[in-house]
Amino acid sequence: VTASSFDNSVISGHTALATAPATTDEFLISDGGTIKRIDYSVLGSTPAFHAVVGSNQSLSNNTQTKLAANSETFDSDGKYDNSAYRFTPTVAGKYICYAQVNIEGGSSNSLAQISIYKNGSQLNMAIDRYAGDGDVTPNVFATVELDSDDYVEAFARHNVGSSKNALATSSWFGAYRIVGV
Repeated sequence: VTASSFDNSVISGHTALATAPATTDEFLISDGGTIKRIDYSVLGSTPAFHAVVGSNQSLSNNTQTKLAANSETFDSDGKYDNSAYRFTPTVAGKYICYAQVNIEGGSSNSLAQISIYKNGSQLNMAIDRYAGDGDVTPNVFATVELDSDDYVEAFARHNVGSSKNALATSSWFGAYRIVGV
């Protein structure tokens, strides 16, 4: 008996999936010998997004400023708000969050900082020190467990002494759900 002997109402392998599975597509698995179905959404690493600062953003001296990552490269489920610069995944799970800020030239020994915030509180941060008059680019990663109503944001700060710009396209913020943990 071959797959062509069955119509599409029987699981036969008769048709091939020509595109990536939809989040509601189902797979069959064996759970200790019991056949069960599982939605692709449980297996995928979504929701996920990546957004960049679309044009230079002014950062005041020594002030935590939300990173204005307003230009989405992708947003798998529409969970990133590119006007409030906030990711609210609405799917509980563990997530990798990351951010980078490229701050224009400062003076030696000045600091630049990038932070990930969860629900308004700092979760993780990275600091980089200016070596001279060039740009500095700290980046941060955080693994965080989020409930369906939690949100994450990225904030930048520097202490150069005057306002400096977070440079467009080389400053960004993103996150994705970790599968299988």
